[in-house]
Amino acid sequence: MAHNVPELNDKSLLKSQTYVNGEWINAKSGKTFEVTDPSSGKVIGTMPEMDKSDTEAAIAAAAAALPSFRKTTGRERAKMLRKWYQLMVDNADDLAKLITWENGKPFADAKGEVTYAANFFEWFSEEAPRVYGDTIPASIPGNRVFTIKEPVGVCGLITPWNFPAAMITRKIGPALAAGCTIVAKSPGETPLTAAALAELGHRAGIPKGVINFVTALANTPEVGSAITASETVRKVSFTGSTGVGKLLMKQSADTLKKLSFELGGNAPFIVFEDADLEVAVNGAVASKFRSSGQTCVCANRIYVHAAIYDSFATKLAEKVKAFKVGGGYGEGITHGPLIHERAIDKVEQHVQDAVSHGGKVLVGGQKIPDLGSNFFQPTVIRDMTSDMKLASEETFGPVAGLFKFETEADVVRLANEADVGLAGYFFSKDLQRVYRVAEALEVGMVGVNTGLISDPASPFGGVKFSGFGREGSRYGIDEYMTTKMVTLGGMGGPLQGA
Repeated sequence: MAHNVPELNDKSLLKSQTYVNGEWINAKSGKTFEVTDPSSGKVIGTMPEMDKSDTEAAIAAAAAALPSFRKTTGRERAKMLRKWYQLMVDNADDLAKLITWENGKPFADAKGEVTYAANFFEWFSEEAPRVYGDTIPASIPGNRVFTIKEPVGVCGLITPWNFPAAMITRKIGPALAAGCTIVAKSPGETPLTAAALAELGHRAGIPKGVINFVTALANTPEVGSAITASETVRKVSFTGSTGVGKLLMKQSADTLKKLSFELGGNAPFIVFEDADLEVAVNGAVASKFRSSGQTCVCANRIYVHAAIYDSFATKLAEKVKAFKVGGGYGEGITHGPLIHERAIDKVEQHVQDAVSHGGKVLVGGQKIPDLGSNFFQPTVIRDMTSDMKLASEETFGPVAGLFKFETEADVVRLANEADVGLAGYFFSKDLQRVYRVAEALEVGMVGVNTGLISDPASPFGGVKFSGFGREGSRYGIDEYMTTKMVTLGGMGGPLQGA
């Protein structure tokens, strides 16, 4: 294995092929693409560069597996998912090594992600046997009405690189629990983690054709349009940018797919004057700088009440100064690289734009070329204004911009000006304010006095341009089911012989 990468305990988890119809295969064309380590910039492996025909073959495999898989009981599917969960737990160290290697996040963060990812298999293993229909009192005497929940069919799942394990399990878990078969498009930047998950799924006894993984980097748009154009695929679940979400929705119109989209965020993070300052600063650190700012629920616009603005800014800058940036396997490393140079360029633009409009950098603000081309200093900027790029664009990097506000009404109006609405956070000890503000924020998820809101038990998703549908929770499985109604006529007559 490459320089400074810990050896895997189980070397068979590192793949250079992808998993379709129960077998490890190459692209029909024989083409491959390179996977790189964002810390060193070095190539760490190759994966098949699949195209439309490969994708159609994977869809056909999922379609062939559907008739028998949908007839399995919820309890049988629960046991499969539970086994897959256990295998993830047993191999957590290796999965975390792969995540750090191809994504760059620090090893401690990667281990946290593996636990979070495995928990979706555990959660949906427990939901699978609990898919209930209803019996419905009919309006017409003599009719008896009931409903059955049925799997929607073959699902196309398209996931991003920022959580190489959790984004996939959060979709596969409910799909399999519902009795669907799937074609997953692995992230082009981080396909090795997905392949390791597929290997564990194979070991867990998931029947062939039920889970299929398509890999591509340059051909990603071609693979996406093959999934959306297919009449066999009844459902697409996508996590990624709003722009790509709109494109996939257009493409899915001709085949009228059921869709769930978790798209971009631009999360407001509001600190009211009655907040516990220590709790708010720690919340900002957790929410803003997790994965170096590369999550869709990261605090993006931090609004601090004028009365505590200066002390909050000072305290946050002190915390950020203590971060240790470096390659993800390093001892005590708190923050790793960004995913690639495009990400670095965007962060640098946002910082320079803020400074040119009067923002004052309290800490950071520069690239770290000594560490590598994808490293940027964790940054805090004060005196932010609404005309700066950071106010309206998602940075997706380690930059905390602090905006000042005076009143509750003002800050909620600013928070809701975004066209997206995924997560929002605020800090206050006033119970009535908590309810007022939580109800007024136009987002799908609210964190109150906390910067971390992800939990398999909680419904994850947004409103406005952040998409629709919910993942995790008891609602997550509904996205993969349809409701069939059955009416029996001529019932309720007198007993025979009466």
